[in-house]
Amino acid sequence: MKILKFVRTSAAAAALLTAASVATAQTWQPLANQPAFTVGATLLLTDGTVLAHDEGADFQAWYKLTPDASGSYVNGTWSRIASLPAGYAPLYFGSAVLPDGRVIIEGGEYNFGVPRWTNLGAIYDPLADTWTSVAPPAGWKTIGDAQSAVLANGTYMQSNCCTKEAALLDPATLTWTSTGSGKFDVHDEEGWTLLPSGQLLTVDAYVFQYDASGTNSELYTPSTGTWSSAGSTVVQLWDSHCGDASRASFEVGPAVLRPDKTVFAMGSNGCGAAHNAIYDTRTGRWTAAPDFPQNLGVSDGPAALETNGNVLIMASNRVFKKGAKFLEWNGTSFTTIGGPPGVRSDSSFYGHFLQLPTGQLLFTDFSSDVEVFTPAGAYDPSWRPTIANAARSVMRGETYTVTGTQFNGLSQGATYGDDYQSATNYPLVRLVNRATGHVFYCRTHDHSSMGVATGSKRVSTQFDVPTEAEAGASDLVVVANGIPSAPVTVTVQ
Repeated sequence: MKILKFVRTSAAAAALLTAASVATAQTWQPLANQPAFTVGATLLLTDGTVLAHDEGADFQAWYKLTPDASGSYVNGTWSRIASLPAGYAPLYFGSAVLPDGRVIIEGGEYNFGVPRWTNLGAIYDPLADTWTSVAPPAGWKTIGDAQSAVLANGTYMQSNCCTKEAALLDPATLTWTSTGSGKFDVHDEEGWTLLPSGQLLTVDAYVFQYDASGTNSELYTPSTGTWSSAGSTVVQLWDSHCGDASRASFEVGPAVLRPDKTVFAMGSNGCGAAHNAIYDTRTGRWTAAPDFPQNLGVSDGPAALETNGNVLIMASNRVFKKGAKFLEWNGTSFTTIGGPPGVRSDSSFYGHFLQLPTGQLLFTDFSSDVEVFTPAGAYDPSWRPTIANAARSVMRGETYTVTGTQFNGLSQGATYGDDYQSATNYPLVRLVNRATGHVFYCRTHDHSSMGVATGSKRVSTQFDVPTEAEAGASDLVVVANGIPSAPVTVTVQ
């Protein structure tokens, strides 16, 4: 059904990738304190720390990256957190940060390094530093490397890799309810993109339903719990290997919602050029985009929205071939940019992006060389969250509510597809002490919305002032997908 994939186990010492045309004023920086383990999947907790999965030796192990006192992730430090429950050690799994601040991971294409398409899962409570096993939906024998998403109403939705099944999780009871009738084909290899309407968009990969000319896409509507056609993508995005069913990988690239409310959907290429397409969420219509240059494509792989509105893409030649390159999509054309050391030995599926609250992107590639990408340019001021109501005096250890607009950003941020999800469309609250300049992230939870591009709609989140926050005058900022609001002055008591 799928080509099995093998991880990179050490950082390569190759030179920087030579690019055909390199954008200026962009930087890659290695972490000052590199991890002592092989890093794959990463997730941003609502207290500003980053969870990272060991995907080289101990698949049960997770670690936490904590930014330094100035808020720098480049100078952050690592610590070990609790390991997964006994019997569960996945690779390539569904993942999300829930509105209450907990983390869920589901399934896995591998378990303890063995191909299993497991139906196991677990949920992490960062306050207690504990994992709790989550039973699969009734009757599910597989979950595997299936896609997942948190819907705009805050409900976690998980698909089954190998069937048309999907289910919604009750976070209090950890029980499931079936959803998603009317799916055209099985979920395998597909990804989900959350739209401003609250619907999910997917590009069909035609697994078990081979059609060499298939270009169907679908929308999931939460209010009805059903799938319907989103029309033809115009060009084929999944890899049919030019009509050779025996060699088709069925892989498809990521799809990123941009601030102009278009989704840039990327293709895979078993042969020839990889096609790309644009879905306009306002009209519901697809148009063809330029093909990737140099026979590049994304057969599983990451893309992320930069704070300047461009999309950063990790691509490689053919399906699972090495020699990764980095591209930027500005809405009309591609620019090839330089990458960090070692990527010549990478395929696109090695990469993972995570959008940080600093506006930077964290990059991992199954090695112990973790890099931070700082994009060029600036965000449009209209994309910023705005604070309407916030307490002007707060006590350490207490919980408060802040209200405003665009607390969830304009997109899920970084995306990959079925093997890895790292959405950050939830608000973070940052306190900066005016006397020392020290940065303290408040743990946010119980957000009123988990949508994207919510516009003028009034939204809110609760935040816990950390006990270690320094007393005195501070700037309070709400950050969404790396873009900060204007600060409001608060006094920390």
